[in-house]
Amino acid sequence: MSVKKIEIDMETCNGCKTCMKACFVDVIRWNDNEKKPIVAYPEDCVWCFACEIACPEQCIEVVPEIKSRKEITI
Repeated sequence: MSVKKIEIDMETCNGCKTCMKACFVDVIRWNDNEKKPIVAYPEDCVWCFACEIACPEQCIEVVPEIKSRKEITI
């Protein structure tokens, strides 16, 4: 699986760390300098959407990359 992108609206983010705590594969880490989350390892995302669902400000969007049948090689 791969993720096209994980977007965090930093203007809306309140820095509560809920998304980081919800991410069990450590895709989202904490930037101590900015006091905001960062998407450190998007390639490890498993599309569980836990961060997006848990965010009380609804400022996270997980956008999966879904390949067409023609793009998949077996």
